[in-house]
Amino acid sequence: QALKRDIIRGLHPPGEALGEKALAKLYKSSRTPVREAAVRLQQENLLRIVPNRGYFASSMTISWINEIYEFRAAIEGACAELAARKGNDDLLLEELNGLAQTEYETNDRQTYEQFILADTKFHIGMARLTRNPMLVRAVSDMRCHMERIMFAAIDIGYYGEAPVREHVDIIDAIRRHDSDVARRLMHEHILQSRAKVLSLAGRGEHLSS
Repeated sequence: QALKRDIIRGLHPPGEALGEKALAKLYKSSRTPVREAAVRLQQENLLRIVPNRGYFASSMTISWINEIYEFRAAIEGACAELAARKGNDDLLLEELNGLAQTEYETNDRQTYEQFILADTKFHIGMARLTRNPMLVRAVSDMRCHMERIMFAAIDIGYYGEAPVREHVDIIDAIRRHDSDVARRLMHEHILQSRAKVLSLAGRGEHLSS
């Protein structure tokens, strides 16, 4: 979990070789748990194991970013639609409405990190509204990659825009049981986020090496 957290937060950038001995010392462990952690993180597509060279945080290429957002648009759009059809969980909707209000101060890393965590809780909460454990798992597994993209954006000085209105509108559509609008709004929300991230690459700014 510690190694995963540090990869997500960009402390181990792609291209930097990580050896078992150095990682064991850094995380106050023996080499066997490090090896086991590396195998697990490779399965989660966060780490690459290169024989005789070491471990490397996975690259964040333009193609990979597109795949992440295509997956999110399909899965989370379906979650919003299904949540609207299945009926309301008023307590969870109130919790999500509170998370939707989370904003941050530009150039204030601490408040933006709090926003990232709230954004993750919001999107996983949207999946929880479906009452489908497989959808919750799919969204939860994807969020570590989204958090990694968001932390990488901070490192190049990009904070984006707080999507308060977009999140609130999605919740309102679910409360009205308007499944078509809920799906469309979630789909648009995710594609707008993708456009902002890809525009960084278009300006020659790289999220990873």
